[in-house]
Amino acid sequence: MYVLPVLIYPALLAALLLGAGLLADRVSGRFLPGALLLTVGGALLIAATQLVAYVPAIAPASPYVALALALAGLVLGRARAGEFARRLRASPLKLALPVGAYLLAIAPVLLAGRTSFSSYLAVSDGAVHMVGADYLIRHGMDFSHLDLRNSYGQLVNDYYNMNYPSGGDTLFGASAKLLSLSLIWAFQPFNAFMLAISTGPAWLLARRMGLRGLLAGLAALTVTLPALVYGYELFGSVKEITALSMILSLGALCVLHPLWLGGSARAAIPFALLVAGGVSSLGAAFGAWALTAIIVLAFVAAHGLRAGELSPRRLLALIAAGAGLVIIAAWPTWTHISGSVQVAQSIASTANSGNLTSRLKPQLVFGMWLWGDYQTLPAGSDLLLTQLLIVTTLSAALIGALHMLRTRAFALLGWLALMLIVWLAVSEFVTAWANAKTLMLTSPAVVLLAWGGVAGLRASPLRALAPLLAGVLTAGVLVSDAMQYHSTNLAPTGRYQEMAKLDALFAGQGPTIFTGFDEYSLYLLRDLDIAGPDFRFMPVDLPNVTIGHGHSVQLERTAPEDLVAFPLIVTRRNPLAPRPPSAYSLAWQGTYYQVWRRRPDARVPLARLVPTHGQAPACRRIRSLAAGAPAHSLLTASLAPTSVRVQIFRAPKPPHWGYQDSGISMYHEGTLSAPFSLPRRGPWGLWLQGQMMSEVRVAIDGRQIADISGRVGGDAVVPEIIGPFTSVLAAGRHTLSITRVSSPLAPGDGGVAVLSGAFLVPAGPAGLPALLSVPSAAWRSLCGRALQWIELVPA
Repeated sequence: MYVLPVLIYPALLAALLLGAGLLADRVSGRFLPGALLLTVGGALLIAATQLVAYVPAIAPASPYVALALALAGLVLGRARAGEFARRLRASPLKLALPVGAYLLAIAPVLLAGRTSFSSYLAVSDGAVHMVGADYLIRHGMDFSHLDLRNSYGQLVNDYYNMNYPSGGDTLFGASAKLLSLSLIWAFQPFNAFMLAISTGPAWLLARRMGLRGLLAGLAALTVTLPALVYGYELFGSVKEITALSMILSLGALCVLHPLWLGGSARAAIPFALLVAGGVSSLGAAFGAWALTAIIVLAFVAAHGLRAGELSPRRLLALIAAGAGLVIIAAWPTWTHISGSVQVAQSIASTANSGNLTSRLKPQLVFGMWLWGDYQTLPAGSDLLLTQLLIVTTLSAALIGALHMLRTRAFALLGWLALMLIVWLAVSEFVTAWANAKTLMLTSPAVVLLAWGGVAGLRASPLRALAPLLAGVLTAGVLVSDAMQYHSTNLAPTGRYQEMAKLDALFAGQGPTIFTGFDEYSLYLLRDLDIAGPDFRFMPVDLPNVTIGHGHSVQLERTAPEDLVAFPLIVTRRNPLAPRPPSAYSLAWQGTYYQVWRRRPDARVPLARLVPTHGQAPACRRIRSLAAGAPAHSLLTASLAPTSVRVQIFRAPKPPHWGYQDSGISMYHEGTLSAPFSLPRRGPWGLWLQGQMMSEVRVAIDGRQIADISGRVGGDAVVPEIIGPFTSVLAAGRHTLSITRVSSPLAPGDGGVAVLSGAFLVPAGPAGLPALLSVPSAAWRSLCGRALQWIELVPA
């Protein structure tokens, strides 16, 4: 399970993109350098999968179309492939670069030793891409059959039926389908791979600056992995990561213009494919970055025409062929270009800042940020070091600009200058969310410019300083990335595996209410027509069941008739949470979830009584509920199980731990010990509430009963429920100990560690809410009991 997505899947991606790149090279005149084969191949496969998805009837064939194109390229381009292979044997660094970049990008998942994805809780956009990739491969761009009453249908319609860029998604879905991979586990490897292929064009650009060997390799690696880019890869920003490789490749083709700009019309194919791939992946907004390369080439062409080096007829033919291919290869985008522009404008002007608490600091463009979170300003010595690194990078960039002027690398310098102009211009007119994306896409250009300073020093009397500057640039980027690696949160593996099992067990039996806040359920439970009342896209038939986006769902406060349309309810296991209404019975229970099915003979309650703040309902309210009840009607109540709360907030905590809204922050190593008393002897289940990415050990009376890590919920507002950890305990006083353990090299060791609560309930059926039904005339028998809710049910 772990090896397939993390190691075998990227190998398949490499074969697919290599084959497609060889095919593009063959039809364009065999001028592409090996360093651009993967990015051009990726652009070709994006165009192909987009065109196939555009025709819904053949959309499921997308994986096989991609495979056929790759095989055709490997066969037709086998001679070129052999030539490139011989060059790689002579210079293995060229192969080590993308491999090394992939390993760095996938490091949190790779070193965790389990299938997962990173930057969990940072932003849930990954769920959108998983849903979209799956839907487009299964149904293509046909949205007529969606159920818009529930969350799943609304999400697909609001994004993909409204011209949301999907080029990266169709490539992602098609490639993962070839291995029958769950997209949730292939998500991080795909992003890491698409980032890693950027090392090819980055290496070519570094070479043009005059760097060779190891220095060119280090430059390519750091240009691909600046701090902000690494952060975007960690939380799976598919559109931007895919577009970045296209942007850098367009820059490389500007530098390589002597190889193709004066050639035949077919020489425009790679450039056109990259533009089309970028437009399909990023939408109309990609036009700003494509324009930088087009302007540079326009100046180069104008100079060539004046000097008589270019034929006007051949140039016009090349432009016409390129423009025609851009239109065809990105046809799904162009046919709805007004919608694509509207999406770009919406992103640029949205007041929704996503996971950003404020506008990102422009200093992030320099690629170095010695802090675990790029949204937060470093503190103490880290701030001073970050400022020194930024000043050093800025100085190196100025030296690099002078070096390119002196060496007459005008095409490269012009492209870099235009990249900076695009960033500065766009930043003036967009809000925080779009500004962050622009900042991220510009950062590699700034880091590349700084490496020009290394090349400049090597060509000057100060050449002895060049290795020192190279070391500072490399260390600054890699240490910045390491700090994000340390603080990232990894998605839970076991819980999502169980969710996928639920989808297979109950497929087609929805629509289904999902009471937890976890928008990745929209992909994992895609066959259940999920309705998440606290999701961004709330089911229209369930008003007023949540206090807001991301907060707890309170089905007991729903009008009984509103639930009739939902055959299934999926809840998290939590013995203290109110059970679903009496019309539902437990159909399945796993480690993390319970599935409740509506009984065919269930009657709609006439009324429902919900206690205030979890207190026992007043007798007068029960009497009022029963008053005037029809003959033979029943009062059905959910009895709360016996529970014992551990008063963790009253216990002394380590001095370096703190408090936040959701609980106790376990910032560093330390132990919290809290007493509690049990009313009777027997097996008790301990449940914890919190978010615990880092390792936490749990003990009762000094005996360790659990070792927890990677237990992170889908929401930072509602704590994760962890347990039960069962022990046979005597009646009387006991001590619960919670110990935060530090493992500095472990991925996510600096991630979230919050303890929000602890409680015990009897193990087994005694710890589950039970139903009690009495005739409405016997309403007094319910007075004074611990009840979660009461329903008045007709006979």
